[in-house]
Amino acid sequence: MEEFKDDINLGENVVKTLKGIYDPEIPVDIYELGLIYDVMINEDNEVKVLMTLTSPNCPVAETLPREVEEKIKKIDTVKACEVEITFDPPWSKDLMSEEAKLELGML
Repeated sequence: MEEFKDDINLGENVVKTLKGIYDPEIPVDIYELGLIYDVMINEDNEVKVLMTLTSPNCPVAETLPREVEEKIKKIDTVKACEVEITFDPPWSKDLMSEEAKLELGML
């Protein structure tokens, strides 16, 4: 059962890491912004992040996924990390958390 607990902690650590990464144009982290669609962690502690960008022409299209990958790889128990970008479904303001909407004055 101890192993399962570690997996939960790893998931929490990945989310905490994602909450520390910001889209440079918006003062909200990428997790609350709704850019993270899925986080998968296998039994070997390999992490795969499925994410999107605010638009296909996003100025950080090259650097943001790399930053996500590098920061997740720094978590002690992570063996590998892969970031996949998708635009299906496309990002919209509806994907933002209430916290993000409040931060941006949209509520």
